[in-house]
Amino acid sequence: MKKYLFLAVALLGLSASAQDISLPQPVKKGGMPLMEALNNRASAREFSSEALDHQTLSNLLWAAWGYNRADKRTAPSANNKQELSLYVVLAGGAYLYDARSNKLLLVNAGDHRASTGKQPFVAGAPLNLVFVEDVNKKGWGKTDAGFISQNVYLYCASAGLATVVRGMFDAAALKVSLKLADHQQPVLTQTVGKKK
Repeated sequence: MKKYLFLAVALLGLSASAQDISLPQPVKKGGMPLMEALNNRASAREFSSEALDHQTLSNLLWAAWGYNRADKRTAPSANNKQELSLYVVLAGGAYLYDARSNKLLLVNAGDHRASTGKQPFVAGAPLNLVFVEDVNKKGWGKTDAGFISQNVYLYCASAGLATVVRGMFDAAALKVSLKLADHQQPVLTQTVGKKK
């Protein structure tokens, strides 16, 4: 009986802690000059396991794929199809980035970081981004993912963070982890964290 009571309490605690995350407003001023950020842009494959604070996460996601005008984003989208969604995979769950409300919407509780790539470091890094294309919109998903990923690189260079973009992942497993529909396809992943 005690075993079942403990399990029930543990499950309730897990479901209570796994929820949407409201992010603070992104800071849109300051940062490193562009030429310095380009000079510091690099790929890394070693990351501290320390979680990123919500302000850094908000700034990063806005730089990646936020709105900088009423109907336009910080990265271009061919024919303004905006066929990509940005998923955020943290230790506590997988989330969809809602740029309009500046929130992370929980799609799957639990630690799904290992499903975002085949390299060993992805499971311990604090953040993995997944660029997901809606193939029904018939856009240029892979090209647009490249634009967004470069924004992430430049933000990381400016903020002193480590990052690497990755194409090695099991798309079928990732679709399950992110609870994607048939018309949604992961096209690229990117790991972000503090430097080790």
